[in-house]
Amino acid sequence: MRRLEMVLRSELSELGRLAAAVEDFIAHQGLPPDLAFRFILCFDELITNIVSHGCGGAGRHEIRVRLETDGQELRAEVEDDVDAFDPFTDAPQPDLGSDLESRRVGGLGIFLVGRMMDRASHRREGGRNVTLLARRTG
Repeated sequence: MRRLEMVLRSELSELGRLAAAVEDFIAHQGLPPDLAFRFILCFDELITNIVSHGCGGAGRHEIRVRLETDGQELRAEVEDDVDAFDPFTDAPQPDLGSDLESRRVGGLGIFLVGRMMDRASHRREGGRNVTLLARRTG
């Protein structure tokens, strides 16, 4: 099993460091480059929500990111210690029928995360949110 693990500060500026590490990891594993695009986009959405909504600007929080592959599937976990929140059930359902100007804000990014992955789930474990993402490599 090949793995990348990172601990991020609860700051949006950390997204660039994460993106570079994900691109490097995927290239070194010989995996298709579109996986980097998919995972970076999903990480951006999840971590932006954690920092912008979960942290509430209060205190410092750590966000742990794990990315691993067995050659058949690329799996990721995003773990945080903010208030309990399941993005796949607690986020508002996006309005996909209205034009952009009349849509309410919220839910579209998480909807896209679910569409970009083969599996996406959430659990609360030991006072932490853990979001799992997985995509076949071939």
